[in-house]
Amino acid sequence: MPKIKVLVVDDHTIVRDGICALLGLSDDIVVVGEASNGREALEVITSLEPDVVLMDVAMPVMGGLETTRRIRKHFPNVKVMVLTQYDDKEYVIPIIEAGASGFISKSAVSSEVASGIRSLYNGGSFLSSDITKIVVSDYQQRDGKIKVSDPYDQLTDRERDVLKLLAEGYTNQEIAKMFVISPKTVEGHKTSLMSKLDLHSRVEVVKYALKKGIITV
Repeated sequence: MPKIKVLVVDDHTIVRDGICALLGLSDDIVVVGEASNGREALEVITSLEPDVVLMDVAMPVMGGLETTRRIRKHFPNVKVMVLTQYDDKEYVIPIIEAGASGFISKSAVSSEVASGIRSLYNGGSFLSSDITKIVVSDYQQRDGKIKVSDPYDQLTDRERDVLKLLAEGYTNQEIAKMFVISPKTVEGHKTSLMSKLDLHSRVEVVKYALKKGIITV
């Protein structure tokens, strides 16, 4: 029987080591690679061909929320399991809506991690008990309400990258170096995303990113 291939994504080496050691105890699961942020994960998915990506939400460069969106868009057969310390509604609901099939808080028992991975591999979903309560509560509060379209969905992938980096305090010049583009191009992305989101200052960008769960404090 083939083993379930897992890519572990977390910006803390010690956390990745712990997760890999935990998964190594399961005969039917193998860790095929590691990444320290979402961008690295997207770069290696094609070559590693993981069945499940197990990742944190809050990471530098590209966090779990945006990474999940891009995995679902470009690698629809790859399942996303989120393992994070952030287990409140502001983080849980957006990333599930983005396409994550599983969500486990780091306070959950370790056995749930392997169980969740198996569930996703077999076509199911998995939420730890504390996360389930949040999802059910949110559904009950939304029931009967008209869902308003999210302006964030109008942003291009690059605009989302720039939004996160701006909110983290990077300058146009620093962002330009990261993507090997000109500061003028960065400014164009900045102007466009702020217009789409109706934001008018760097402070508003930071507040929006915090509220959206794009960055954390």
